[in-house]
Amino acid sequence: MTVTQLSTFVLVARLGSVGAAARALNVSESAVSQALTALRTHFGDPLIRRTGGGMRLTPAGARLLPVASRMVALSADAEVAVRAVRGAPDELRVIATSTLTEFVLPSLVEAFACRAGRRTETSFGAASGNEMRVLLENRLADVALGPDLGALRGSEVVSEPLFRTRLVVVTSARAPRPSGPPPLWSWLVDASGTDPDADSGRLLRRLGVTERHVRVFPNQTAAWAAAAEGAGVAPALTHLASPRIRRDELRVLDTPATPSDATWYATALRPEHRSPATDGFLHFLRTPAATRIMREPGTGVSPSQFRPPVHVTLWGG
Repeated sequence: MTVTQLSTFVLVARLGSVGAAARALNVSESAVSQALTALRTHFGDPLIRRTGGGMRLTPAGARLLPVASRMVALSADAEVAVRAVRGAPDELRVIATSTLTEFVLPSLVEAFACRAGRRTETSFGAASGNEMRVLLENRLADVALGPDLGALRGSEVVSEPLFRTRLVVVTSARAPRPSGPPPLWSWLVDASGTDPDADSGRLLRRLGVTERHVRVFPNQTAAWAAAAEGAGVAPALTHLASPRIRRDELRVLDTPATPSDATWYATALRPEHRSPATDGFLHFLRTPAATRIMREPGTGVSPSQFRPPVHVTLWGG
């Protein structure tokens, strides 16, 4: 039995499927299945069974889950402690919605790396709101940027408002207004449009848009490009889409739910469970430099200012 196997079990149990756990860990579904098989062999119990509605814990699996969660958390604490004694670089794992990962997160991480007082190994990637909460609570991520995850009573995480913007709907500047009510329009979204916690996902739910009227693109840029070509309409945050609006590629459509306010939050475990790198990054997010990057994405630091000792990798998707 290994910590990796326990982490995999916890993610499958919390997220509800092998596929969701594989996406969160950025590994293949077969790797997740192999870890579960090894754990089942060790305990002599299936632990999790497939049902028509998803996954269901066996009685033994239900008893194992809280214990496994504590073991995974203790393993994370142990790694932080050993790193500190060895003088190794701090570790910082940041996750965000797909939109923030595409436009903002790389520049934020790069700018933080240049300002950090000590070496930090930083990794970052995209996750849905549900995945964010599970990854944070099980110490598999340190900071999440996106929706408010700390609103639930008894939550182990704390969310703080970080940046306010406006959510709008855009279409081709050359196309006429779509016919019919908004639920019948062709909606073009990135992965955040399928996330019920993200701004785009909440907007589609408020407007009553069904899945058959939604097309999902690899990223927000691709969705806006399709909208500019007249393929449909797309949710957009005004400050991110403003360059395309100024170039007359896109124009804003009013809907019963937009324009509306949107807020990005920074979420982490409670202070007593945070690493120095996590505290440092949260402090950086409140600085004018970080606000400027969020307001004007892509204006981070120049390559000559980036300090090589900080290693940045992309680990999520």
